[in-house]
Amino acid sequence: MDPVAALRETAFWLERGRAETHRVRAYRRAADVVAELGDDERAARRDADSWTQLAGIGPKTAAVIRESYGGVPSYLAGLRRDAKPIGGGTLRGALRGDLHVHSDWSDGGSSIEEMMTVAAALGHEYCALTDHSPRLTVANGLSAERLRQQLAVIEELRPRVAPMRILTGIEVDILEDGTLDQDRGLLAELDVVVASVHSKLRAERGAMTRRMLAAVEDPLVDVLGHPTGRLVEGARGTRPESQFDAEAVFTACRDAGTAVEINSRPERRDPPMRLLELARDIGCLFAVDTDAHAPGQLAWQGYGCERAMTCGIDEDRVIDTWPLERLLGWLGDS
Repeated sequence: MDPVAALRETAFWLERGRAETHRVRAYRRAADVVAELGDDERAARRDADSWTQLAGIGPKTAAVIRESYGGVPSYLAGLRRDAKPIGGGTLRGALRGDLHVHSDWSDGGSSIEEMMTVAAALGHEYCALTDHSPRLTVANGLSAERLRQQLAVIEELRPRVAPMRILTGIEVDILEDGTLDQDRGLLAELDVVVASVHSKLRAERGAMTRRMLAAVEDPLVDVLGHPTGRLVEGARGTRPESQFDAEAVFTACRDAGTAVEINSRPERRDPPMRLLELARDIGCLFAVDTDAHAPGQLAWQGYGCERAMTCGIDEDRVIDTWPLERLLGWLGDS
C-alpha cells in the first residue's frame, strides 16, 4: 500500500470517529512529509528504516509507513474494522452530494483537492466548496479577491475529480442588518450560497428574526445554514439556540425557495427536532450537509439523514438527493 495513502486513510478514519485533533494532524503531517520525498529517498529511508529521523514523523506514524510496504498497516486495518456505523438508512443511500464543505482556504484542515478527492471516493456526484466569507476573520474568511483565486483553482481541479462535479460556493455571513458578507456580483456567479449567522448569536428575538428574514428572502441565498447556531457538545463547549420567530423564518424559506440546512455535525444537530418538524410541516425544502472541515467528516452525512428520517421528511424534499441537472436548475431559479 502506498505509504502516503495509508497515512491519509488513517487520518480519515480517525476524523470520522471524532478523534482528538492532534492525533489526526500527526498522520496528515506525516503524509505531507512522505509525499515530498522523491522515489530514491523513499527507497533509502525504507531500507534504513530511518523514517523517524524526518521532522514530523514519530514512532506511530513510522509504523504505518513501514507496514504499508507489506500491505495494509495493522493500525489502519483495525480502524477500518472497528469503525462504528453512522447510519442514515435509505436517505443516505439516496444522497448524491454535499452542499456545505470547507477547505484550508478558510478554517478547514485539508486542501481543496483532498476534500474533493475524498468526496468523490465516497460516491458523491457533486460537492460544493463553501469556505467562509471575509467578516469571519477568525476563520480566515475569503475576500472577494481570494474567492476569485479559489474559483480558478476549482476550474483547474475539476478534470482530476471528474465525473464528480465540484460546485462553486460560499458560506456567507448574514450581517446584523441581514445583508450578505460578500460582493453581490461575485455571489451571483457561484453555484451555491449557504447563508449563516456567526455573530451576535444572542441578539434579541425581533432583531434576529428581521436579520434572518432579510437573508432567506434574498434571491442570491440558496440554503439557510445551521439555523439556530447552537452547540450541544464538543471542544468548543455548549451554546444555546438563537432566538427568532421560526415559523416566520421557515415560511419565508418555503416561499423564497431557500432550503433549510440539516447540519450533520454531531456538536450542532441543528435545527433541533422540534424546529425540524416545524419546517417539515410548513413545507420547506432541506439540504442534509456535513459542514465538513476535514476529509473524515465528509462521512458524517448519515447523522443528518437519521434526524431527517426520524422526522419523516420525504427524500424528494432533500435537495442533495436530486440529480445534478435538476439541482443546478433549481439553484439557478431559486
